[in-house]
Formats: sequence, structure tokens, C-alpha cells
Amino acid sequence: MTTDLSQGAPPRPPRTHHDRAAVLAVAAATFTVVTSEMLPVGLLSPMSGDLGVSEGTAGLAVTLPGVVAAVGAPLLPAVAGRADRRSVLTGLLLLLALANAVAAFAPGFGVLLAARIAVGLAIGGVWAIAAGLAHRLVPPPAAGRATAVVFSGIALASVLGIPAGALIGDLTRWEWGFAAVAALALAVAGALRLLLPPLPPERAVHPRETAALTRTPAVRTGLVVVALLVTGHFTAYTYVRPVLEGVDGVPAGAIGALLLLYGVAGVAGNFLGGTAAARSPRRALLMVSAALAAVVPPLCLTGASPVLSMGLLVLWGLAYGGVSVSAQHWMLAAAPRAREAVSGLCAGVFNASIALGAAGGGAAVDRWSTTVPLLLAGALALLAAVTLAGSRHAPAAVLP
Repeated sequence: MTTDLSQGAPPRPPRTHHDRAAVLAVAAATFTVVTSEMLPVGLLSPMSGDLGVSEGTAGLAVTLPGVVAAVGAPLLPAVAGRADRRSVLTGLLLLLALANAVAAFAPGFGVLLAARIAVGLAIGGVWAIAAGLAHRLVPPPAAGRATAVVFSGIALASVLGIPAGALIGDLTRWEWGFAAVAALALAVAGALRLLLPPLPPERAVHPRETAALTRTPAVRTGLVVVALLVTGHFTAYTYVRPVLEGVDGVPAGAIGALLLLYGVAGVAGNFLGGTAAARSPRRALLMVSAALAAVVPPLCLTGASPVLSMGLLVLWGLAYGGVSVSAQHWMLAAAPRAREAVSGLCAGVFNASIALGAAGGGAAVDRWSTTVPLLLAGALALLAAVTLAGSRHAPAAVLP
């Protein structure tokens, strides 16, 4: 390919009267897919007990969707072809609803994992389209703010989705958590169909275009940083419940409340990170990398102080809340003429990193202890900070 993918930006269609509602509908979709993907985190202990597998093995319920999403996200824009993106998003949410319903009634761990494959397909597809959609729904001056709103679905999933799933599991059974998310996905599918305008693709995306993006230095650097930060985070966060219960002495009934505090901090971090990234994606990512390296490892040393553990968990949420939106600002600034392709590529790396982190964390838990993933997470965050500090390839422009 000879086309320069890193200069200029495609025109957006005229403003509609439903900008705000459309952006909120897309944010609801990101909230739902992240809640679906991360739901087993809050249910890991009861799931493993009922299904007769170790907590490390139960972590495959997080790993497997990440692997599938990693493969599917870069391919989805090309597979979708010229299909209207509103219809594609609606169909993906319907698939998500069906997959969660199957997981809720799964008779064994094998059937649950099969349902989680379908969850992974929906996750990869939604992220490939939704991550770069804000600029098509709002006027250019509001695109950065709308992107932060879309990505707030990630943090809100931590605030509401994952803790709600954990609470439902504590009050009833873990299966009802999956049933509740199935109903939510069905409702969001209806909202997308009702509130989004027709969204024909801006142009056809070929798989070769996605591959060509990896030759852009700023895109490569961004992907490496995303891989380091997300792998490290999920190495530790997938097993945060066993850490809080077994190391920090937090009662099982308080886990949902602590995850809620984590999520509230994540929402704040999302908007703070989005504001910082609109000025400088490099500075924003450098700050969150350094913060994660500083606050995650000490959690393995706070067994005598649950209050200190709570404070570190809140700081963790504040820092990680800025990762996704800052990374998306970086990617869209690095390749503004290939928004859908670069979003799919970033989503693929993001989800592969989730899978790698969950798998690596599970292996560390089973082989050593629940504290080792915290140390690995800190080391990877530090490496991300070093990568950013030493890189000469950072996008100078940001979203309009």
C-alpha cells in the first residue's frame, strides 16, 4: 500500500438532533460488553466452587473471550464490509444477550466456555466499531468529549456492572449475574436501533490496510504501551478478589463495595485521562503508567491494614481509568484517516492483552501465590512508562 494512513481526517456527516442520545447509546454498548467480559472477576470464587475447577482455571472465562475478541476485532471492519454500522452494532448486542443467557443456564464449565466464545465475538466487534464512532455522531469540537463518554462505559462497568454482578451472586447465585447482563444486552440492542442514525461505512476497510498501520511508528509505540499496561492490569485485577480476601483480610461480603469504590475512581480517571490526552496523549499515558507502577505492587504488603488496601485500590482505579481513553486518543491521532481500522487493531491488542494477563495471572496464582500477579503488574507498568519516556514517536495532533 502506498496510501499515507497517518495524515488528514475524513469528513463527518452533518450534525443530527440526537447527538447526545446516540453517544450515550454507544456508551451503554461499551458498558455492556465490558460488564459481560469482566463479570467472572466478581464471581470467580463461587463459580469455581460450583463448577468444580480451581480459581486459576475459572479465570479461563475471562481469558477465552479476550482471545476471541483479539482475533475478531481487527477483522470485523473488513468482514462487515459496507453494512450499516448501526445494524452491525445491534446484531452484536443481540449475540451478546444470547451468549450470556446460555452461560446463565450452562450445565457445566465446558458449555459456559462455549458461551464465552460468543461473548468474545461480540466484544471484538463492538470495540472495533464503537471506539472510533464518536466523531461521526457529534460536531468536531465535541469529538474528544464524546470519545471520553463512549469510553466511560468501561469505568462504569467497574462501578456498576461488575459489583452488581458480584452482589447478585452474593444474594442469590452466580448464574443470575449472567442472566441480568443478558437482559441488559437485549435492552441496549433496542436502544442502539432506536437512537443511532444510519451509519454507512466511511469507506471499505481491507485487512491489508490494518496490517499496514503497524508500519506507522506512532501506532506501533501505542500498541506496545497498550499491551504492557493491559496485560499487567489483568494479570493482577482478574484475581483481585482472592487477594482482597486471602491477603488483605477483607470480608467476602465487602468485596462488592470495594470494587464499587474502585469503579467510581475509574470513572473519574476516565474523564481526567481524556482531558489530559486531548492535550497530550503521551503525557497522559506516561502519568497513568507511572501511577500503576507505584500503587499496584504495595497491595501485597498491606495484609495488616485493610484501610490501606482500600486506598491503594482506589488509586489503582483512578490510574487505570485513564488508560483506554488515552490510548484511543493516541491511536486516532496517529492514524486519523483510518479510524475504524486503527480502532479494530487497538481493540485486538487490548483484548489479546486481557487474555494474556488473565492467563498469566492464573498460572502465577496456581504456581506461586495470589501476590505474584501484583508484582508482575507493577513491573509491566514500569516498562510501559520507560517505553513512553524513551520513544521519539508520539502523535502531535489529537482529536478535533
